Amino acid sequence: MYEKFIQSEPSVMMGKPVITGTRISVELILEKLAAGETFEQIIDAHPRLTMDAIQAALGFAAKALKADVIYPISRVA
Repeated sequence: MYEKFIQSEPSVMMGKPVITGTRISVELILEKLAAGETFEQIIDAHPRLTMDAIQAALGFAAKALKADVIYPISRVA
């Protein structure tokens, strides 16, 4: 589903995955959600976004995390 919403081009945001037709990165959307912003707050701040685009960003990120590379998280004692 996310394929029509996400693009990655070297000439746009140095190749970071962004919402198609914008410079709004998947990374920015994830950061805002992690900070506690709601979908509605993100859309209000970035009117070119849609609910579908945000859900596509989440789907893209989930698929990216399924890659074979594992990033261990160190525990703080």
